[in-house]
Amino acid sequence: MADEEKKSAADSDVAELDLDGGDADLESVMREAVAAVEGVESGAGVEAGDTSSGGDTDAGNAGDAGDVGKLRREIADLRDRSMRTLADFDNFRKRSERERQEAKRYALLEPLRDFLAVVDNLERALGAQGSSDDLKRGVEMTLRQFQDQLRRYGVKEIPARGEAFDPAMHEAVMRQEDPTVSRPTVAEELQRGYMMHDRLLRPAMVKVAVPAEKTVAPGTGGTGGGIPIL
Repeated sequence: MADEEKKSAADSDVAELDLDGGDADLESVMREAVAAVEGVESGAGVEAGDTSSGGDTDAGNAGDAGDVGKLRREIADLRDRSMRTLADFDNFRKRSERERQEAKRYALLEPLRDFLAVVDNLERALGAQGSSDDLKRGVEMTLRQFQDQLRRYGVKEIPARGEAFDPAMHEAVMRQEDPTVSRPTVAEELQRGYMMHDRLLRPAMVKVAVPAEKTVAPGTGGTGGGIPIL
């Protein structure tokens, strides 16, 4: 019974680790395991010393000493396995970080490879001999090719001209009054905007038409002079 209580106490010491919550740091847990094993090992050593220093030499004491020795060997084996696991985890973390940095560094490899064909066509257009109309047609074809590549990667144009002004998508740099509109409306697109999937790449730079401001006619209770009503 005494042997079982010793092993139960040792197992309890090794198992008392902070594993609460799904966000527990695995490395901290492993280091706690190693510290717990070392603590149990130290306690077992003290107990073995106390047993050997006793004056009793009967068979019961000899059996206790044998059990303590077995427990110490088990603890040493657990400590060795814990240290190996901790080392493996450290190597895995370092390898994962290297792979993450490499993926970040070469994330644009495939898109840039596809856009090299557009660069080739632009260089051919610049080196071609022909009229300005031929050059224009070549540039238009290259632009279409570039736009096709953008669409392949989820990039799309933001609708602008004639659309209701949306400050989340449009950047107003000019405004004009227009009696034909009832709400702020994009009258002219000065620079095209783009989305990538559901994220904004660049807002469209636009000129906004706003409803004309109402004025108070002279002699109708206002102060006269056509002062705008805000």
